[in-house]
Amino acid sequence: MSSRSEAELIAGCRQGDPEAWDELFDRHYAATGRFIFQLGHQFTREDADEICQEVFLSVIKNIGLFQGHSQFQTWLFRIAVNKARDYRQRQQAAKRGGGQTTVSLQAERPDDAPALDPASSAPGPDSELMTAERAALLHQALEQLGEPCREIIELRYFGDLSYEELSRELDLNPKTVSSRLSKCLDRLESIAQTVFSGEKFTATPSNP
Repeated sequence: MSSRSEAELIAGCRQGDPEAWDELFDRHYAATGRFIFQLGHQFTREDADEICQEVFLSVIKNIGLFQGHSQFQTWLFRIAVNKARDYRQRQQAAKRGGGQTTVSLQAERPDDAPALDPASSAPGPDSELMTAERAALLHQALEQLGEPCREIIELRYFGDLSYEELSRELDLNPKTVSSRLSKCLDRLESIAQTVFSGEKFTATPSNP
């Protein structure tokens, strides 16, 4: 295994080194797949794989934009949030449009990209069903929450970003991050109570 640091790999990628690209993908592909699974309870393994391809194609095109102010994985996860949201919107539009399907990017998948490593399915069927139902309701609440609350919660709790990483990535001071996250969690709790009780909720713009 290469002993090159991540900064060295990124520098190699910018210079067009294919081995650097391969190693960078190897380091982050599986973790990105797991992150995407968490972002959408309805995503299948194939969906997550396709979104991963879109994410890494975007990385290839935009590696020059990464300035190193945050960790590479932080930057990668933010791209994943946007790509997962775009993909979900295309799915919803396809259903409304009569079942049209998105075009697969399988042919553009990086060579030898490692397989996705979704979370273990060890719990029994009843437990899995209950977990899936709760996850669906949670994601429904997140959908109603809107931006910018949804992004900061997804990055904090699905991407496991620290307050310092959120501060750098969202260009906010730490106190603002803490205040916004607290307000957004309060809003999410209120929406989730309504969603979990089976009541309807009309979303309003979020601007904490």
